Amino acid sequence: MFAEAPVTAPPYLATLLWLAPLPPLVAFALIALFFNRYKQLSATIAVVSMLASTVISFIVFFNVWQLKDLGKAPIRSTFPWLPTGDTVLNIGVGVDPLGATFLFMVPLACSLIFIYSTGYMAGDPYYSRFFAYLSLFGGSMMGLVVSDNLLTLFIFWELMGFCSYSLIGFFFRKPSAYRAAVKAFMTTRVGDMLLLLGMAYLYTQTGTLSFHEILHNEEVLTRLAETQSAFGLSAAAAIALLIFGGTVGKSAQWPLHVWLPDAMEGPTPVSAMIHAATMVSAGVFMLLRFFPLLQAAGEHNTAFLVVALIGAFTAFMGATIAVAQYDIKRVLAFSTISQLGFMVAATGIGAYVAAAFHLLTHAFFKALLFLASGSVIHGVEHGHHHVSHAAHGNHGSHAAHSNEEHDGHSMHSDASHAHDFDPQDMRNMGGLARRMPITFATFLIGGAALAGFPFITAGFWSKDEIFADAYYHGLVKGDGLATLVFVLLVLSALMTAFYTTRQIVMTFLGQPRTEAAAHAEESAPSMTFPLIVLSVFALFIGFINIPKDFPVFGALMGDGAFWLKNYLASMLLEKPEAPPFNAVPVLFSIAVALGGIALGYAAYGVRPLTAGQTDPVERLPFFKFLHNRWYWDDLYRIIFVRPMQAIADRYTDVVDRGVIDRVLEGGYALGARVTKSFAEFDRVVITGFSDTVGRIFRAAGDWVRDLQTGQVQNYLLSSLAMALVIIVVFIFLFQ
Repeated sequence: MFAEAPVTAPPYLATLLWLAPLPPLVAFALIALFFNRYKQLSATIAVVSMLASTVISFIVFFNVWQLKDLGKAPIRSTFPWLPTGDTVLNIGVGVDPLGATFLFMVPLACSLIFIYSTGYMAGDPYYSRFFAYLSLFGGSMMGLVVSDNLLTLFIFWELMGFCSYSLIGFFFRKPSAYRAAVKAFMTTRVGDMLLLLGMAYLYTQTGTLSFHEILHNEEVLTRLAETQSAFGLSAAAAIALLIFGGTVGKSAQWPLHVWLPDAMEGPTPVSAMIHAATMVSAGVFMLLRFFPLLQAAGEHNTAFLVVALIGAFTAFMGATIAVAQYDIKRVLAFSTISQLGFMVAATGIGAYVAAAFHLLTHAFFKALLFLASGSVIHGVEHGHHHVSHAAHGNHGSHAAHSNEEHDGHSMHSDASHAHDFDPQDMRNMGGLARRMPITFATFLIGGAALAGFPFITAGFWSKDEIFADAYYHGLVKGDGLATLVFVLLVLSALMTAFYTTRQIVMTFLGQPRTEAAAHAEESAPSMTFPLIVLSVFALFIGFINIPKDFPVFGALMGDGAFWLKNYLASMLLEKPEAPPFNAVPVLFSIAVALGGIALGYAAYGVRPLTAGQTDPVERLPFFKFLHNRWYWDDLYRIIFVRPMQAIADRYTDVVDRGVIDRVLEGGYALGARVTKSFAEFDRVVITGFSDTVGRIFRAAGDWVRDLQTGQVQNYLLSSLAMALVIIVVFIFLFQ
C-alpha cells in the first residue's frame, strides 16, 4: 500500500513524484520499439517527454520550496517489492530539500541539452537511437533524484551506467569510441561494487535502506557509530567509505578518474549530460545524501579524512592536467574532475551546503561550456567542409555536412583525418569571436563562472563559500585537514582561472590559425538558444545563497540571503556550523580568480598565438608530465591492464587450450566413438532385425500369393488340409 504524504503538502505531490521520471522512460520505449525509423518524430517525442518531466518537477518544486519542515517530514510514497523473510525491500519515491533543489536543476538542464541535440545531431544516421538513449539517460537521473531509498537509487544508478556506456560508444565504428565506452563501464563498475557492498552492510545493520529511516533517525545513527567493524572503524564510517567508493567511480575522483576524459569520444550533448546534469552529479548527490552518516562517525574520523584528501587531491590534479591540454572538450573534462574534487573536499571538511551549492552552480555553467564547445566544434567543422568543398570545386553544396563527431558513422570520416585536421584542437582555432558572436559571448560567461569571476558569476559565490568554510575550520579553528584542503583548493582555483582564460583566448581571440576557423559559422538557433538560457543561470543562480553578512550583496538580498543554506540545513539532525563573514577567504577568491585570468591573458591574450607558434605552457619543464595526465593511464596499464592481459593470455594457453580444449576434444572423440558404436548397433541389431522380419513376411507373402491360383478345387483342398491340421492340434493339445 502506498504511504501517505504529509498533510502540510498537497496530496497529489506523491503521485507527481512517481510521474516525474516516467515521460523520458516511456519515450525511450516508444522510440526503441516503434518510431526508430522516424528521425524527426523520435526527436520530438524525446524533447516533449523531457519538457513534460520538467513541468512535473517544477510543480513539485514550487509546491515544496517553502515548506519549513520538509527535511524532517519529507513527502514519501513506497510499496513493497521483494520480501526477505522478516523484512521487505521497498521501491519508493520521495522529496526533501536536497531532492527538491535538484528537481529544479536536473530536468531543466536535460531539457536544454535535448533541444540543443536536435540541431547538433541532425546529420547523424543514428539520430533516433541517440534520442532513445538520451531519453533513458535523463529519465534515469530523474528517477535517482526522486528515489526514497538506496535500492531505488541503485537501480537508476546502474541504468545511468548502461546509458553512459551506450552513449560514450555511440560512434561505435571508431575504435577509440568503443574502447572509451568499455573503459568507462569497467572503471565505474569498481565503484559500483563498493557501493553494493556498502548497501549490503547497511542493510544488515539497520534492516532497511530508506534514507529517512536511517539518516533522519538519531537512534539508528548512534547505533551505527557505536558498532565496531574492521580496521578499527565504526560501522558508520565503514559504510560511509564503501558508499563513497560509488561516488569515486561515478564522479571520477582519483583513483577512478581515468574514464572521464575518454568519455569525450561521445557526442558533445552526451558530454554535457555526463558532466553537468546526470552521471557525475549523481555521485556527489549520493555523497550529500549520506552526509549524516559521515557526521555520525564523528567530526575527526577516517571517513571525513579520506573524503577530504581524495577530493582536494583530485581538484589539484585535475586543474594541473587541464592546463596542458589542447582538445577543447578534454580541457573541460579535466576541469569537471577538478570541480567535482572541490565538492568532495568540501563535504570532507563538513561544508555540506557549500558542496551542494557548488554542485548546483557547476551543473549550469559546465553544461553551458560543453554545449558552447560543441557549437565551436560544429562551426569549425563547417568551415573545414567549406574549405574542402572549395578545394574540390564544389562551392555550393553543403548537404553532406556533418559535424566532426559523425566521423564514426558518416562518409566524411576520411575528410578530417586525411588532412590531419582535428576540429577539437584549440591550435586549429582562433578568431572565432567574430565568426560566432553568440557562442563567444555565452562561452565567455561560462568561462567566467568557472574561473570564479568576482560578484557577477555563480561560480564565484559557490567557490567562495567553500573557501570560507575551509578557511574557518582550518586557519581559524586550527583543523590541519581543512587547512590543507584550503591551500590545495586555492592553488586549484588559480590554475582554473588560468586554463579557462587560455582556452577562451586560444579559441576566440587573435587571428584564425586555420582556414577552417576563418570560415567557421555561427550555429543554428536550436543550438544557441540553450546557450543563452544557461548563461542566465551561470550568472544569477549564485544569488540564492549569498551570506546575510556579506557586504552590500547580503543587504541587497534581504530575506532571500542564504536561502539555500537555510533550506538544506533542515536535512540534517546536526546543523552545520555557519562560519562568520571573514574578508580573508573572499580576498583569496578574488585574488586567485583575477590573478589567474591576468596570468592567462598575459601569456595568451597580449600576443595571441599564430599558426605554428609554440604554446607558452610547452616551455614548462613538466609540460609532458601534465600533458600525459600524470601518466595515470600508463601506470594503470602497467599495474592492472598488462598483468590481467598476461593472466588472460596464460589462462588461454594453459587452461583454455591445455585443459578445456583437450577435455572438449576428448569428449568430442569419445562422443564420436559412442556415436559410431550406436551406429553399428543400429546397423547390425536394429536394422538387421527389422530387415529379417521384413524378409520373413515378404517370403510368407510370396508363399501365400502362390496359393492364390484362382482354381476352386485348390481352395477346397487347402480348406480340407487346414481342417485336418486343426483336428490334429485339438486332439493332441486338449486330449
